[in-house]
Amino acid sequence: MSSVNLMAREVAAKIVFYGPGLSGKTTSLRKIYETVRPAHRGEMMSIATEGDRTLFFDFLPVKVERVGDCSVRLALYTVPGQVFYNATRKLVLQGADGVVFVADSQPEAMDANRESLANLEENLFEHGIRLDRFPLVMQWNKRDLDGVLPVEVLRKELNPRGVPEQETSAANGRGVLDTLKAITRLVIKDLRAKRIVPPPRPTAGAQPAGLEAQLTQHLQHRQQQPGAAAPQAPQGGGPVPRVAPVAVMPQPRVEPAPIPAPQPGPKLLGAASALAPGDMFDHARAAEAAFMTGDYATCVTACSDAIRRALAFAGEGSLGQQAFLLRVDGADLLRLQGLATQPHLRVDDAAFALYVLMQVFVRLNAVGLPSAE
Repeated sequence: MSSVNLMAREVAAKIVFYGPGLSGKTTSLRKIYETVRPAHRGEMMSIATEGDRTLFFDFLPVKVERVGDCSVRLALYTVPGQVFYNATRKLVLQGADGVVFVADSQPEAMDANRESLANLEENLFEHGIRLDRFPLVMQWNKRDLDGVLPVEVLRKELNPRGVPEQETSAANGRGVLDTLKAITRLVIKDLRAKRIVPPPRPTAGAQPAGLEAQLTQHLQHRQQQPGAAAPQAPQGGGPVPRVAPVAVMPQPRVEPAPIPAPQPGPKLLGAASALAPGDMFDHARAAEAAFMTGDYATCVTACSDAIRRALAFAGEGSLGQQAFLLRVDGADLLRLQGLATQPHLRVDDAAFALYVLMQVFVRLNAVGLPSAE
C-alpha cells in the first residue's frame, strides 16, 4: 500500500513485476538498477535457486522524478514465476499499487503467459482488487530474439482491454525504463484519483481558494464600503471635503463572565499514545509531554528510544532489517538518528520524531504486534 510523508512531500509506491518463469522479470530489475544513478537507488536484494530463478523477490527502492512538488519513491518487486510458489506470489502482491506483466514473446511461452495472467487476476481478486481497475502495463519481452510472435498476436491473446504496452529486450535494457515510466504514470494517476497523493502547494502569486478566498473577498468588500477607507482627494487637486462626525451612543459596560477553573479529570490521549501498544504507552506519553512543554531535545530522544523498543517486536536483527520487515521508511529513521545527535532542535524536528513514532506504531498494529500472551 502506498504511503505519503507529508512533511518530506514524498510518496512511496509499490510496483510488482509479474509473469511466468524466465520471462525476464529479474533481468528487467537488474537493468533498472544498472541504469539508475547510485544516488537514486537502494540496495537490490535477490534470493535465487540453483536454476537462477527468483525464489522470493527482488526488492529495489528507486527514487524517480518529482510529481508536482512531491518526490516519488518506488519499491520494485518481482514474484517467482513457478506455479508452485503461488503463496509467495500472493504475499509479494499484497499492498501493490501497480503491476508490470512481463510476457515472454516466444511462441512456446504463450500457454505460460496465459496461465500467469489468469493467476495474477485471481490473486488480485483475493486481495479485493479487480484487474480491469488496477494500474497495469504489459511488457512484451525478448523482442530481440528470432521467431517471436508479432505484437498483434500478443495483444489479442493477453491485452484485450488495451492497457499501455511496451516492447522490450531486458537482456540489453531496451525499453525497460520506458516500461517503468509508463507504470509510474498510471500509479500516480491512480493515487491522485484516490486522493492519496497530496495536491501541489499553491505557488507564489496564485489566487487564494477556499476559506482564504472568502476572507480576501470580505476584506476587499469592506474596503469598498463608505467610510471604510480614507477619503480620496478629488480630481484637479481640490480640497478634501470634510465629513461630519457621526454621534456614537456610549454602550453600557458589560463585565466579562468569570472563567471557571478547570476541573480535574482524565487527560486526553495524544495521537502517539493513542496508537501505542500497551508496553509502549508510557514511552509515547513521555515523548508527548516533552513536546507540550517545549523540551524538543527530550522529545526526540524519547521518540528514538521508543522506536528502537517498538522495532524489536519484529524479531532479532539490525534496526534496518527490523524496519524493512515492518515496512517502515528507512529514510525517516536515518533522518531521526541524525536529529538525535544535534544540540539545538526546533518544534518541527520534534513533530517529525513523533510522526515517525506513530508510523512505527501503525505498522505494529497492522501486523498484530506485539501479540497477546
